[in-house]
Amino acid sequence: MATSQTPMEDAIRQKVTQAFAPASLEIFNDSHLHSHHKAMAGSTSQETHFRYARPHGSQRSRLTELRVYVTSDTFEGKRQPARHREVYSLLKDEMAAEGGIHALQLRTKTPQEAAATTEAK
Repeated sequence: MATSQTPMEDAIRQKVTQAFAPASLEIFNDSHLHSHHKAMAGSTSQETHFRYARPHGSQRSRLTELRVYVTSDTFEGKRQPARHREVYSLLKDEMAAEGGIHALQLRTKTPQEAAATTEAK
């Protein structure tokens, strides 16, 4: 199993691999794209960015921005919304945790769909 730079990515990789036995799995941590936010000033975190929670204003919440691309036979016969619900359900604890996933972009395909996409390019 491939590893990553962060424990959150490793946890996602482990869960997705166990649940879907993917032919392909790519995880992109896009949190650095938010490092320019004012609340991130002085932070050395590579995995999360911070924002002030509302309505309390003084509390901070850690947020993670991820893209996860999964290619698996288990998606055969399922439409995108059902596939995405499966992944969201699998990662519900990571989504709900303080400092967990804030934004998750999914691309879920079967191996046949992935091959067709590659051929079309």
